[in-house]
Amino acid sequence: MAIHIALLRGINVGGKNKIKMADLREALGTIGLTRVQTYIQSGNILFESEEREPALRERIEGLIERQFGLSIKVVMRTAEEMAAIAAGCPFSDEQIAAAEASSEGECLYVSMLLEAPPTERVEKLQGYAAADERFVVSGRDIYLLFGQSIRNSKLAVQVDKLNVPSTVRNWNTVNKLLAMAQEMSLSRT
Repeated sequence: MAIHIALLRGINVGGKNKIKMADLREALGTIGLTRVQTYIQSGNILFESEEREPALRERIEGLIERQFGLSIKVVMRTAEEMAAIAAGCPFSDEQIAAAEASSEGECLYVSMLLEAPPTERVEKLQGYAAADERFVVSGRDIYLLFGQSIRNSKLAVQVDKLNVPSTVRNWNTVNKLLAMAQEMSLSRT
């Protein structure tokens, strides 16, 4: 069975779209997902299933709508895809260190999209990149490096306007999800 990571967009942010992770884990078990785990309250779910992404995504989104009354987009990656994301960071250690030195918190993020963004939209996005805000598109993932803060970033706002459903995770979360997936893989009996 494959290990999947489901990333829910906009869960438990600013008091909106509230879902208790314990309730979500239990509900996901009722639709046949096994070894369900969650990480923090922002909708990061690991589980095992033999199904493929489109069917899984549809079933999870349907469950969330029926069970919790929320229309939430789910972006998914396999454990292998998450490992490739972590290994493929296009920014150098020096670039990251410089961003960390000037940033007001986290500086490195990955926006994970349902599909690769249209070329013309990515070209438009280039106009919002700056010396202290950089991005690199890799398939259906966009690496983002902020020298100040994602909260006030014009680039981050434009990434959200690519017309492709997406969700953003900071680098620490990416690495934690990868570590959890690797632990799940090692603990198989």
